[in-house]
Amino acid sequence: MPGTRKLGRPTDSRRAMLRAMVTYLLENGKIETTVTRAKDVRSMAEKMITLAKEDNLHNKRQAMAYITKEDVVKKLFDEIAPKYKDVNGGYCRIIKTGARRGDAAEMCIIELV
Repeated sequence: MPGTRKLGRPTDSRRAMLRAMVTYLLENGKIETTVTRAKDVRSMAEKMITLAKEDNLHNKRQAMAYITKEDVVKKLFDEIAPKYKDVNGGYCRIIKTGARRGDAAEMCIIELV
């Protein structure tokens, strides 16, 4: 796991949350979340896209060990990674949208470029 952000959760809960958010981001292309969560999600999503740029069985199994849906892994290897074949990083964009009404947490939209 990259970084040392704990996000106010125990390790197993945090890891499950990040796996779900990365899966959802790769499935839909963008999500709205807090800035600190988005930074961790961006880190893992970019690792998954970099992994998928080389299409072999070992990389597919590593991606399936992290991403929770098989059809998202297929989409990652067939559609998303070929778009970034010549790009060396920076696959995600974080756009800050302001404070959340309830607790004033800084919100943002994270999307694939």
